[in-house]
Amino acid sequence: MSAQGAVSRARVSRRTLTPPEARLWVSLKGKQSAGLKFRRQHPLGAYVLDFYCPEARLAVEVDGQQHGDPERSEHDRRRTAWLAKQDIQVLRVSAEDVRVNLDGVLTWIRTNAETRIRG
Repeated sequence: MSAQGAVSRARVSRRTLTPPEARLWVSLKGKQSAGLKFRRQHPLGAYVLDFYCPEARLAVEVDGQQHGDPERSEHDRRRTAWLAKQDIQVLRVSAEDVRVNLDGVLTWIRTNAETRIRG
């Protein structure tokens, strides 16, 4: 997919967040998480990141059950490798964890972001 295709897909995705993504977004938007600014459905290269903190160069991906599929897992691996070459760390969190342990997920995200910012 081209970068332009990713931008178009991101625009649509912003309006159709999954319930776990929407739940996480409520806690991340507006610098609510330790003053960190996150973008949702952020296009980068040919990909669309669920959430992205530019200051920390940190992507957060909310994975549903489909990410267990071998073909999807391989796509995720290639994507993570490409993002690593761009100096972007990817945190993968399960949709179930967002549902049952939102506070723990937010702490994990904040800790990783702060570590990357401090270097």
